[in-house]
Amino acid sequence: MLALALQLKEQARSLGFNPVGLAAVPGGERIALRTAALQRWLAAGYQADMGWMADPKRRAIEKLLPGVRSLLAVGLNYYVKTERAEGSLAVARYGWGRDYHRTIDRRLRQLGRWLEQQVPGVGWRACVDSAPLMDKAWAEEAGLGWIGKHGNLINRDQGSWLLIGHLLTDLELPADGPGQPLCGRCTACIEACPTGAIREPFVVDSRRCIAFHTIENRDAELPAAIEKGMGPWVAGCDICQDVCPWNQRELESSTDPDLQPRPWVLNLQATEALKWSDQNWDGKLRASALRRIKPWMWRRNIQAAEKSLAQQLPP
Repeated sequence: MLALALQLKEQARSLGFNPVGLAAVPGGERIALRTAALQRWLAAGYQADMGWMADPKRRAIEKLLPGVRSLLAVGLNYYVKTERAEGSLAVARYGWGRDYHRTIDRRLRQLGRWLEQQVPGVGWRACVDSAPLMDKAWAEEAGLGWIGKHGNLINRDQGSWLLIGHLLTDLELPADGPGQPLCGRCTACIEACPTGAIREPFVVDSRRCIAFHTIENRDAELPAAIEKGMGPWVAGCDICQDVCPWNQRELESSTDPDLQPRPWVLNLQATEALKWSDQNWDGKLRASALRRIKPWMWRRNIQAAEKSLAQQLPP
């Protein structure tokens, strides 16, 4: 199976994925520790309104694909070396281009069909982060990197700007070793979070997270503490990643057409955007992961950001 494993990885790279790695199912001690950590996180209520995080399949990978023996984890670099216009509102980098769920799923399905050609009758399933799978934990188990103190996967070459996908299979393929943590004593992400969402290393409280509130919160108004700390962020938040030393180096800029930023994302001005109709938003967010943010939520977020920025101005 070694030859097939090498071919599978090479095929994944030809589809734009890098890094790639294999993990054996049910996994080792690290997966058991991550599963226990997830249970503690849920018990503390840190998932906020994201009830789907408690789906029991998330802690039982065999329920996603009966007979699963191996998992191929893949990373897709979404870092594009460009910045938003000075004074514009901020959108998290993962939402700059096309919907990564569709991009990764399409390519993983292509990889699964290739595997079928090599081993007729093989069982497989493609998973992106919308599936009930501990995606970062399994990526760590497959050697793609390690989970940082901000809860994101970090790769020593590409930093944390990685979108993750997995191909589950019932083939028993040789596994790579798990990623080794290299955060050391660094607490930059914890100290930089303006709302104190990283309660302790590796533990993010969604109830305090700007990304959660700008994307998932369906209330008419954002909590005062979130509004005060959000600054220009109106769709997600990259602060904890921006300050990470592993992202401070010269990183490879993605040339993948699906990940290039839409022009308006880099120069989003409040005065103009608040005038956009629902139809305007629909057109600008076509095939975008940010369609989860409804037009009225965009307007709510923009108004909150304006207030936040005004409060941060010197007297």
